[in-house]
Amino acid sequence: MNRIVIFSGTTEGRMLAQTLSENGIQCIVSVATEYGEIVMPEMEGVTVHKGRMDLEEMQKFITQSEVAAVVDATHPFATAVSENIRESLKNTEIPYIRLQRETSDIALNKDTIQENHSDVILCSDATECADFLSFTDGNILLTTGSKDLATYSRKEALKDRLFVRVLPGLESLSLCEKNGICGKQIIAMQGPFSLEMNRALIRQFHIRYLVTKESGRTGGFLEKIKAAEAEGITACVIGNPEKQNSGDSFAQVCRKISEITGKTIKNQIALIGTGMGNEQTLTMEATEKIREADYIFGAERLLRIIKNEQAVRYPYYLAADIVPELDRLSGCGVKVVILFSGDTGFYSGCGKLYETLKGRSDSSVRIYPGISSVSYFAALTGYSYQDAAVLSIHGHGVETEWIGNLTETIRFSKKTFLLMSGKEDVQKLGRLLQKYHLQNCKVLAGFQLSYPQEKVLALTPEACEHVEETGLYICLILNPDAEKKAVTCGMRDEEFLRDKVPMTKEEIRALSICKLHLQEDSVCYDIGSGTGSIAIEIAKRSGQIQVYAIEKKPLALELIQKNIEKFALPNIQVIAGEAPDCLKTEERSEHPTHAFIGGSSGRLKEILDVLYKKNHAMRIVINCISLETISELTLLKTDSRITDLEIIQVQVSRAKTIGDYHLMQGENPIYICSFDFTGEVS
Repeated sequence: MNRIVIFSGTTEGRMLAQTLSENGIQCIVSVATEYGEIVMPEMEGVTVHKGRMDLEEMQKFITQSEVAAVVDATHPFATAVSENIRESLKNTEIPYIRLQRETSDIALNKDTIQENHSDVILCSDATECADFLSFTDGNILLTTGSKDLATYSRKEALKDRLFVRVLPGLESLSLCEKNGICGKQIIAMQGPFSLEMNRALIRQFHIRYLVTKESGRTGGFLEKIKAAEAEGITACVIGNPEKQNSGDSFAQVCRKISEITGKTIKNQIALIGTGMGNEQTLTMEATEKIREADYIFGAERLLRIIKNEQAVRYPYYLAADIVPELDRLSGCGVKVVILFSGDTGFYSGCGKLYETLKGRSDSSVRIYPGISSVSYFAALTGYSYQDAAVLSIHGHGVETEWIGNLTETIRFSKKTFLLMSGKEDVQKLGRLLQKYHLQNCKVLAGFQLSYPQEKVLALTPEACEHVEETGLYICLILNPDAEKKAVTCGMRDEEFLRDKVPMTKEEIRALSICKLHLQEDSVCYDIGSGTGSIAIEIAKRSGQIQVYAIEKKPLALELIQKNIEKFALPNIQVIAGEAPDCLKTEERSEHPTHAFIGGSSGRLKEILDVLYKKNHAMRIVINCISLETISELTLLKTDSRITDLEIIQVQVSRAKTIGDYHLMQGENPIYICSFDFTGEVS
């Protein structure tokens, strides 16, 4: 039988029962009182046994229960009960497991406790504590329960000064009545009690001395000690009679039960968005998960806002650092929290880590969202974000990866929220807005959102360059001159600066670009770029497209640069030189997906050879007008690297007015050749 008996009298006992239930392990929970039964929630596979037992009754109960192991999760001060449990198992082979409550982070001895807390009196037991209090004045808050009431109430110097906090059960209330504690002195409440609640009770009842047992983390020991210190009163601490390391931690108990039953006890992993970095912006659900956590991972900035002093903390946020620690904790049934800034589903590392963790058989993983910086900043400034563009350059060091998309987005959006790192990104934004003719934009910069230093700066693009405060920023860029994006292809020839440099005409550009079959993140060569008309039109299709305009003539290079500046297209890079020579250099690391060849200078085969080496699966479009280039096209049919070859001839005629008549004047016919490389290594 794989059933477990838990002698419970603590929060840890209930937690263990819940953990076993969640992992399909049946257990019987033994509680001494009716109140103990009431606070045990209904759980699948969990049976509750109520009533105090002597040694003989306990032996009979364990024998009849047919269990695989017995867990002693009684209160650390219930030493007699623990002794009976151990004695009842002496003549059996049933394993005894002691679940030892985690004690506080302060050692209970005079040499160290008073270094951490200024006004603490240490007592070995209730009798010593009562004797000490007899020689004092002022009200006493007794938080040690009802069992030791008689020790205090029988002293006339104490009886009328006592305010006792006990469980709201009939047994506890009866003991209060039996010991002459009247109604106004009774605080019947179920914990746990926060620091704030303890302080409120101290003030409400004008307490001068607080009596507590060294009952560990879940017993609220530290909250009581800190409350006493904050209110300037004395804390009387009765030391834990249980020796350190005389039992097992919660994790160790889970591992032992897992080994005994052969069932994996899963860890609970919570991936939590912390919002802006202020604890007040945490959701209530996230706050609860953090409070319950045994282990917490996250960047140091995030760990500083967390109020769980008992959890083990790791300043890790990368999977490479977190996963080995989770492997070490496997089968411990512990609660793990991993923190992320902002919202888990919004430019967060949470998604990648979730993909790494979700397949673990030893854990259950759940994501808890937070408040994103955009949501917070939109509320702060009064702007909605459902009709705004949202981009991030946070952590993107390589400017070429995002600059085109950013400028394009700002140009066509009235509102753009931009996530960024620090002041350097704000300064960079200001320079970009000025360089690419977006000087009329207004910038609202959110600085240290949710922190005490929080402020909103209203900036011009020029003023952005002079931001000097170090910290976290988010910007809202307002563009009153936002353009409407064209939904059809084609730019008029008159829009380009061309001088005397040849240019692919509008109709041919449209057909050629259509034949390229571009995607929004393509990397395209424009070989023999001329005025850059092809490169310009391609770059305008998407700010994510990277275009390389390759040209050897100085006048043409000058015109390409002027057209790039005119249309403000930072996603075009100019390569000065003759193809394919300028493409062979080792420092050229781009990976082209497409190429348009408008001029080859008789070196078409060489160009194709170089392109094939760069990408075996490129899409190529060639325009040719000369007979020499046309003759080269016929040779492509025999090239084994080429598939889906298509050659079309296009001739455009334009109407010319002569007097009262319109005559069609034909332009030179253009051959448009398109094909794919096979993707195979020849």
